[in-house]
Amino acid sequence: MTVDPNLYITLSVSGLAGLAMVTAAGLSGWRGWLALKGQELAQHGTGAPHAEPAMPSAASRIEVADLKERIRKLEAIAAGVDL
Repeated sequence: MTVDPNLYITLSVSGLAGLAMVTAAGLSGWRGWLALKGQELAQHGTGAPHAEPAMPSAASRIEVADLKERIRKLEAIAAGVDL
């Protein structure tokens, strides 16, 4: 049984072409993701190294206080203290 050598060449070229297409698609996706993250950083203004941190909003401070209160209650329940 003889196998045509052109079969191996065809399979090799097809495999390399498929690998090249997958690699190109992955690279395109990676560049798109990097561009998206760059836009997010520019939008939030965190790109400046000496920028002062933004003050938390009143809603976020209330939410943090609520979470701290919940944690305090859960710790009291875990310790067996009756509220």
